[in-house]
Amino acid sequence: MLGSEMRPPAVRKDTDTTMADPASEAGASAWERRVLERLVLETVRERRRARRWSIFFRLLLLALIVGAVLSSRWSASEQRGPHTAVVRLDGEIAAGASASADNINAALRDAFKDPDTRAVILRINSPGGSPVQASQINDEIGRLRQRYPKVPIYAVCDDLCASAAYYAAVATERIYVSPASMVGSIGVLMDGFGFTGLMDKLGVSRRLLTAGANKGFLDPFSPMPDAQKAYAQAMLEQIHQQFIAAVEKGRGSRLKVDSQTFSGLVWTGQQAVARGLADAYGDTDQVARQVVHEDTIVTYSHRENVVDRLARRLGAAFGGGAAQALLPADWQLR
Repeated sequence: MLGSEMRPPAVRKDTDTTMADPASEAGASAWERRVLERLVLETVRERRRARRWSIFFRLLLLALIVGAVLSSRWSASEQRGPHTAVVRLDGEIAAGASASADNINAALRDAFKDPDTRAVILRINSPGGSPVQASQINDEIGRLRQRYPKVPIYAVCDDLCASAAYYAAVATERIYVSPASMVGSIGVLMDGFGFTGLMDKLGVSRRLLTAGANKGFLDPFSPMPDAQKAYAQAMLEQIHQQFIAAVEKGRGSRLKVDSQTFSGLVWTGQQAVARGLADAYGDTDQVARQVVHEDTIVTYSHRENVVDRLARRLGAAFGGGAAQALLPADWQLR
């Protein structure tokens, strides 16, 4: 027919989605496989990194433990030959502290048994502490003096040599001080707090059940009966007499006793020398050089290893609160 256009045949659009394109399906599968492979490889790498770090830290911990076990807990400086041995007693004298009887006595034993030791100096800078620990140090010094009669031991007091520290010092042969040192304080105290008045004002009552009439002895939240106060005072007097006996034994006729000697007063080094509580002035170097005549000094000290430190910290963390709750008052020579 004239005037009509020639049109291409119509293209039928396939709207049936149930038939998947094989090429598209293969592409999707390859992509998923690549993603899975990457995830698996990354997981493997992460586990390998974690395993390497785990092995590293385990080996490091093992090396620290082995080194701590194999190393000597008690050491002196590497220098050998004739020398003056020094054992430091610093800080509070207490069980578990650096100035505990265990630590000080072990260092003293090492110092005395070294064949190159010409004399031992117990260098003290301590306000005092436990009478039990001080008594143990005092006894060990006496035992070592008998076992090693050719090795003298002297005490040198720095800033403080008071109470339990002086208890330890009197076991030595001579005590040297600075004129300004604080020395003495020959007494015993028990300290704590009483909250009964405050509790009354706040309207708080204490509920304490005990089996035993004196089981609540020294409880800070309960009134102190006169009988318990007298009992505590008697214990203090008994420990005080033990302290006095140790001072009299150690100082002997050098001690100039009067009404103030055992009153708990602290004296300057100058007063201590005048009263016979100390012998002369001198520091560690002076004593080593002028008294011992051996100015080479070797310090014997406690080296705390990793295992000890971890155990002490764990023990303090778990036991400190309970100990404070069970011990409201503290026996101290200070």
